[in-house]
Amino acid sequence: MTLTADAFTDDELADLSRSFEGSAPAEIVAWAADTFGDSLAVAASMEDAVLISVASAVRPGIDVVFVDTGYHFPETLATADRVTRRYPIELRIVRDDQPKDDLWKQSTDACCARNKVAPFDTALRGYTAWMSGLRRADSAERAEAPIVTRDSRGLISIRPLATWDDATVEAYVADHDVVLNPLLFDGYPSIGCAPCTQRVAPGDDPRSGRWAGSAKTECGLNL
Repeated sequence: MTLTADAFTDDELADLSRSFEGSAPAEIVAWAADTFGDSLAVAASMEDAVLISVASAVRPGIDVVFVDTGYHFPETLATADRVTRRYPIELRIVRDDQPKDDLWKQSTDACCARNKVAPFDTALRGYTAWMSGLRRADSAERAEAPIVTRDSRGLISIRPLATWDDATVEAYVADHDVVLNPLLFDGYPSIGCAPCTQRVAPGDDPRSGRWAGSAKTECGLNL
């Protein structure tokens, strides 16, 4: 029998998170799949397919949710197509159907809220838990991120790769020939929407190209 989000107290989730500190991502995914069954999804940005590779090996046919904001780089959309053809997943592409405009010029927060967060929130209504590729090594804001927690929607948020550093990711990519967005090799170590993502100089913070020149560091999906 699969469990619902309210089957766990916040303290129980915190205990689970601590218990997974030494676990391999595949073990965390296996627990999530056994616990939540078809009510579990993977969130994908199509920056890379590391988590998709791990999750689909554990649970072939797992749902993967990708938000098409309408502002993605062509390379990101092409990566989504490659991922679909490569891995045994059910890709769900969700989007806001309003005509696209230049809202990002007036407010990046409002643009993210309308074109990324709202469609994602709607897509997750059919799930109890979701997994993301968030890692503590990504940024200072993510450095203390738990492996398992309850998100603002009341759903269970799971980060199987949270403890992996860059070297571990690179080794996994090499060993498993993971699908990668080609922009990663063109000066974009962190990839968002085209209007708000810039190339990053060697040695700079990998996420400094996201919303450059502003204090914004997150779109709102994860934190």
